[in-house]
Amino acid sequence: MKKILLTGLFLVFFFAFIKAQIKDSSINLLKCEVNYSFHMPSGDMADRFGLSSTIGIGFENKFKSNWTLGVEFNYIFGGNIKDSTSMLTGLMTESGYIINKYGEYGTFLLSERGFYGGAKIGKLIPVWGPNKNSGIIVNVGAGLLQHQIRIENKDNNTPPILGDYKKGYDRLSNGLCLREFIGYQYLDNKGLINFYFGIEFYQAWTKCRRDYNFDTMQRDDTERKDYLSGIRIGWILPLYRKAPNKYYYY
Repeated sequence: MKKILLTGLFLVFFFAFIKAQIKDSSINLLKCEVNYSFHMPSGDMADRFGLSSTIGIGFENKFKSNWTLGVEFNYIFGGNIKDSTSMLTGLMTESGYIINKYGEYGTFLLSERGFYGGAKIGKLIPVWGPNKNSGIIVNVGAGLLQHQIRIENKDNNTPPILGDYKKGYDRLSNGLCLREFIGYQYLDNKGLINFYFGIEFYQAWTKCRRDYNFDTMQRDDTERKDYLSGIRIGWILPLYRKAPNKYYYY
C-alpha cells in the first residue's frame, strides 16, 4: 500500500512542472489528487477503534458536461484501539506483560491500519470560482474497505505475537463499502492553486477474514456494519488534455 502511495506522489510532483492556462469555460481534463481525511467511526467500528486518519491518491476525469469518473486508494491509520489489551489477556502475566524469549517483559504497541480502494462517479456544479471548472462537487463511490489491529513488537523478540501467531489476534476484516462526498473544488486559471475540501461518509459491510481467533478460541462469523464520517482536504494537479489557450512550460 505504501509503494502505491509513493508511486502516486512521484507522478504528482513529476507533472507539477507543467502548468496550463484555462479560460472561463468547462473543459475535459484529467485530475490527479493527493488527499488527507480525518474520521470518526460509528457502528461496529466504534467498538474497536477511535478517531483515525487517511492519506490517499486518486485519478478522476472531468468531462465537458461536468460529470466526473474516477478511482482512488486511501490508506487508513490510527492509534486508538478500544479495550486494547483484552484480547491479549491470555498471554499476559498478572502484572499485564507478555514474556519475551529472554524471559523479560516484551514491549508491544497496538494501532489501527487499513485501506479503502474503489471507483466513484460525480457531478460538478460550477459556482463561486474563477472558471466553470470550479464549484460544488458531489460524488458517490463503491469499493473495498479493510481494517485490522496492527500488533507491533519492539525488537521482534516476543514469539506469542509474532508471525502467524499475531494473525490470531489482529481481527483482519473487509467487505463491500459505499462512499459519499460533498464539497467545494477550486481550479485556478493558471498555476498550482488547485484544491478541494468537504465532508465524506463510508458505510461498509465487513466480516473477519481470519479462520480462528486465539483469544475467543473460535471463528468469528459476525456480519459487521462499519461506518466512518469526517472531513477531507486535497491538492489537485490538473492534467489538461487540450487547454483552450496555449500551454506554458517552466
